[in-house]
Amino acid sequence: MQHRRPGSRQVVVEHDAALAALVSEHLPLPSDAPIRIRVADARDALEEVPENGVDVVIADVWAGNRIPARCTTVGFARAAARAVRPGGVHVANLADAAPLDFARSQLAAAREVFAHVHVIAEPSVLRGRRYGNLVVVASHRPLDVTEPARRVAADPFPARLVLGEEVDRLIGDARPPAEEEAAPSPAPPPGTFELR
Repeated sequence: MQHRRPGSRQVVVEHDAALAALVSEHLPLPSDAPIRIRVADARDALEEVPENGVDVVIADVWAGNRIPARCTTVGFARAAARAVRPGGVHVANLADAAPLDFARSQLAAAREVFAHVHVIAEPSVLRGRRYGNLVVVASHRPLDVTEPARRVAADPFPARLVLGEEVDRLIGDARPPAEEEAAPSPAPPPGTFELR
């Protein structure tokens, strides 16, 4: 983010205090970098952000290899929608495999609280051929997606930008998870992270 938006103030929330200390020790930020690391729970920190308080919320929240249940509900999406300014963006990194039930529920949650929802993923993940990442991009206002679509298509691991009715088809009959239905993201298939 500092590269794409130089000079922007950033707060990185990390639940693991030991990891935050390790990163600070071995990857020290320049003294003039407007980046602060805060040790806290992601959901709690997001709910503390003032309404319309930030331009971007990036949810790349993992406990081991799963997204914690508290960060998979429509309440989490609602907190992000409240925190971002009208021209702001919420970006969430997910992982799922066929039949993409978890990803579809997360898209349904985003669709409930944001007017515009897009997905970036490799075609093989979208087709359910393998476990992988899906990046959800949600906003209150329309986004110019010309440049992002070109960039993801030209990546060494090409991806697709899915939008509009195609997102609606992907969501299908999925419902946004309520708080009482909170569950972590699915565990990756055995061997997913083994070195070959």
